[in-house]
Amino acid sequence: MRADARRNHGRLLDAARTAFSRHGTDASLEEIARSAGVGIGTLYRHFPNRHALMSAVFEEAVADLLDRSRALLDDPRPCTALVTWLRAVVRHAGEYRGLSRALLSAGQDEASALSRCSNPMRTAGGELLARAQVAGSVRPDVTIGDLLQLTNAIALASEETPSDPALADRLLTLTLRGITADCQDA
Repeated sequence: MRADARRNHGRLLDAARTAFSRHGTDASLEEIARSAGVGIGTLYRHFPNRHALMSAVFEEAVADLLDRSRALLDDPRPCTALVTWLRAVVRHAGEYRGLSRALLSAGQDEASALSRCSNPMRTAGGELLARAQVAGSVRPDVTIGDLLQLTNAIALASEETPSDPALADRLLTLTLRGITADCQDA
């Protein structure tokens, strides 16, 4: 990338982070471009669609979640490690209004630019889940795709109910009780 293109790219990411935090992931792309001091065409040259821009904005947070999953692979309590990571995923999905909805849709669309973030998360979470399943803590029929969809749905429910800050944790606890080996008949 040329120096001016790198600057524009960086300014677009900064403007998008600000807009997403203030207005959610449905923030106006035109306003993001304007805030970055570029035209909408420049935004689309760098990011062909909203999901591509969102993916670029959230790559750092995803990298942190991936680092966290690798660190948790050494935890001697596989189920606790999985739960710790899932709580972090719920927090991440709830950081920006609209992110959880986008992640839910990206989970079904391999062509989405958000799958660039989603696929490594599936791999990382899958390793933690497999350890918990081998330890007998989690039912063998649970998939990481199911868990990621549930965490995004929990974040979405929490986003829709901002008056209840404990909702996400309660819903995750209910979900986790349903995946444990002891609850197979539930």
